[in-house]
Amino acid sequence: MRWFNHVAVAGSIAAVIDPGMVPLAMLGSTAPDWLEWIGGTAAGRKVKHRTITHVLMTWLTAALFFGFVWDFRGWGLAFTLGAICHWVQDSLTVTGVPVSWWSDRRTTLLGGRMRTGGIGEYILSGVVVLICGLVVFMRGPDSGFLPFFRNWPALYREGLVDGAEWRARRFEWF
Repeated sequence: MRWFNHVAVAGSIAAVIDPGMVPLAMLGSTAPDWLEWIGGTAAGRKVKHRTITHVLMTWLTAALFFGFVWDFRGWGLAFTLGAICHWVQDSLTVTGVPVSWWSDRRTTLLGGRMRTGGIGEYILSGVVVLICGLVVFMRGPDSGFLPFFRNWPALYREGLVDGAEWRARRFEWF
């Protein structure tokens, strides 16, 4: 799948969970690909695409470590969430991705019917982004992250804005 779709899906799923996770989840969603370049540069030889950096067990182990052992402000968990989203999206393609370190087989989900760069991946990404956007929007501005949609009456009731500011901005949408 293309990086654009990896970033869009991981960012929208992270926004549903916790808006603070979005930047690191988006960075993690491209990590399996750019780690190939870093690993190849460090080792002095090219790392084959969708091999050691795309192993699901690596990312699940990292997620378990960050979830249960140690994590600084949830950054590691957000990063690994993006990488797991990357794995799931790549597993939908014809090529597939490895599940474990010791297996030389690649796994495809749902028959691996999508082609990288095909219309299917854009439709899938669009549907995921739309659903996540609806979930965030339906929660409303009081329960999460809607930076452009202020709830001016609630801000006024809580005493965070005064009456003049509320009257001046109560009909603003953005």
